[in-house]
Amino acid sequence: MENATRSTSRGAAFLLLALATLFWAGNWVLGRALREVFEPNALNFWRWLIAALALAPFAVARLRGRWGVIRRDAGLLLLLAFLGVALFQSLVYTGLKTTTAVNAVLLNSSTPAFMLLCSWAIEGERATRRQVAGMLISLAGILVILSRGDPASLARLELHPGDALILLAMPVWGVYSVLLKRRPPELDGVAFLFVISVAGVALLLPAFAIEALVAPPHWPGAGGVAAALYVGLAASVGAFICWNRGVAIVGANAAGFTIHLLPAFGTLLAILFLGESFRPFHALGIATILAGVLVATRAAPARSA
Repeated sequence: MENATRSTSRGAAFLLLALATLFWAGNWVLGRALREVFEPNALNFWRWLIAALALAPFAVARLRGRWGVIRRDAGLLLLLAFLGVALFQSLVYTGLKTTTAVNAVLLNSSTPAFMLLCSWAIEGERATRRQVAGMLISLAGILVILSRGDPASLARLELHPGDALILLAMPVWGVYSVLLKRRPPELDGVAFLFVISVAGVALLLPAFAIEALVAPPHWPGAGGVAAALYVGLAASVGAFICWNRGVAIVGANAAGFTIHLLPAFGTLLAILFLGESFRPFHALGIATILAGVLVATRAAPARSA
């Protein structure tokens, strides 16, 4: 019974992690599409302000009697807000202004490797052979999609200034995810996300103000408002609650491999909403990615005494 309960809990955790990745796939697509509508820090600022306002009615009551916890762990909470809210997504949005979506997705696929390194450096946690094998299988599936079934096309990828920023964002996310293990247990998912959202907005405010002076903001139109609501509600509130909860159950190493679902979800979203055709290499690549994720995240069989 205990093993069945543990298996069910892990299964639910990976469903939450997959849902978070689906929400983030939409965020990456919009981040590239909105590069002429919002400046990077402005989009990130509005994203987390919307998230904080949406969470406030539910979180404020949960924080009663918890202010001592916030003061006790203020340093850790500020660090998590800086890494996961302010720095990571600002780097991504800035990078998406000058790089292609193909390059960005390819570089994002390095996240599991960085998470393994961060887990080893911070927690002393070593990757298992199963995790390494799953990572390599998923990377093969990603390369199938990116090459459109033609491996030689990978050699023709052009490098852009934004590539360095996207690559720099990957270890930032790795450190954030590993440090989630140390978050105050007294704060549930909604309260914790509200606290780092408010802190993140405060941290982003100076960069947003300076950016507004250089490039005065303008009305983004109905489409821009709808996109900002999506990144604030789905890609921030929904995705982070799912991700934080999933990481708390299975750990950062195992959770990291679900990031490989992002190229698969991105491909499906492009087919559904951009009218792109579904090709055999899409099916092969997505199936290979899923196989790698299953290999890396499947619990090891229990050993008999």
